[in-house]
This record gives sequence, structure tokens and C-alpha cells, in this order.
Amino acid sequence: MNEIEAKNICRSFGRRDVLKDVSFTLEKGGFLSIFGPNGAGKTTLVKILSTLLSPSSGEVHIAGIKLDDDPTDIRKQIGLISHQPLLYLDLSAYENLIFYGTLYGVDDLEERAEKLLEQVELTHRRHDLVRTFSKGMQQRLTIARSLIHGPSILFLDEPHSGLDPHAMDILDGLIESIRADHTFVMVTHNLRKGLDLGSAAMIIEDGRIIFHKGKQDIDETEFEEVYRVAVRGEVQ
Repeated sequence: MNEIEAKNICRSFGRRDVLKDVSFTLEKGGFLSIFGPNGAGKTTLVKILSTLLSPSSGEVHIAGIKLDDDPTDIRKQIGLISHQPLLYLDLSAYENLIFYGTLYGVDDLEERAEKLLEQVELTHRRHDLVRTFSKGMQQRLTIARSLIHGPSILFLDEPHSGLDPHAMDILDGLIESIRADHTFVMVTHNLRKGLDLGSAAMIIEDGRIIFHKGKQDIDETEFEEVYRVAVRGEVQ
């Protein structure tokens, strides 16, 4: 069963075409790693899939629900971890989780918030204002925020950006611990991490998919050649 289906997705901003006829599917439990140069359209694609933007044309189905039909129901099933934390700086870590959990109607919310704070190693700072946190600590809280409602699909937009090595280990450990029950789409510039984690890899350049294969079908020499040309601009 496909958890994500995108068909002929286009997105324009004024006269600029950012996504051009993007189509792909991702099976339930899959992990798609998306690569590409800056400005290729990767983040725009993730914003569309996570209901933050509407496509200019094309269709998106998430967990069997058409994006245009019920984005609210889709949001109950997805979480977003971005390099933008989407946190309230004048609330404490605990208050942020309670706020977001209340929006989603999470059962046993206080217990879940405490458990997530423990998982991201912020229990000792749970009552401190988020504005006093380092960038790495805010990103760790962002991870907890994205998981508070128990989503089945997670979108990761450069999730390792700004993380110190310890915070990276926490994120990777959380991904590993929930991987069997979740579907992932991750945008990353970390080639090795993306290939290791992904069950499929995609390269987007100038708004188009120029490479998309399952892990078992990837020839790393071919992949690295396409990546070098598209992302680094290297031509032999």
C-alpha cells in the first residue's frame, strides 16, 4: 500500500516554476531520501506534502486521503522536523509540548510530554523558556514536538542542520526506534546518512526528478555521478 502518492505536481511562485511535473509514490514504512542543490525545489515539495503549501497543479494523496479533500485529517497523521523549529520561544519546553498536544487532542498528554522530554534529554530543562535554549536544544525539542501526537508519517527537512554530534545521535536513535512503524521523507545534504537511512533515493534538480530508485536498485557509482553533476556542478 502506498502511503504517499504525488502525481504531476507543479508549483509556481509568480513566473518562477519551482516544481515541474513531479510524480512518485512511497510505500507504507518506506524511507525516501531526497537530495539536490539549493533552490532545486526540495523544501517546496516537503511543504506541499505536509500541507503547508498547495500545489499549483497536480494531485497528492497522503495515507489514502486526497490533499484537497481533508488537509486537517492529514495533519493528524504527519509530523514535520525542520531546520526551522516552529516553537514558541516564550513558553517552556513542557508548555510547548502541552500546547501542541492539546491542538491534536492527545490522550495522556502530560505523560507523553514527559516521556518525549526524557527521550530528547531535556527533562532537566522542561520548565525553562525555549528562548534560553541553544539551537541544538531547540532542535531536540522540535523532534519531541513533531512526535507528540504519534504521527505515522514524518517529514524531515534537513533535520541534522545545526545539531551538535550528541543531538545528531539522539535524532538518529529516535528514528531507529520508531522506524518500523513509520514512513519517512527526508531532505538532506548528507549523502552518506541519506543513503544509509533511505529505502529509496531521489535527486531533484531545477524542480524535476532526475534520479529516483529503490535502494536495492541503486548503483552507487551511477548515483554519485548524477549527484556530482546536479548538486556540485562537476562535469568530467
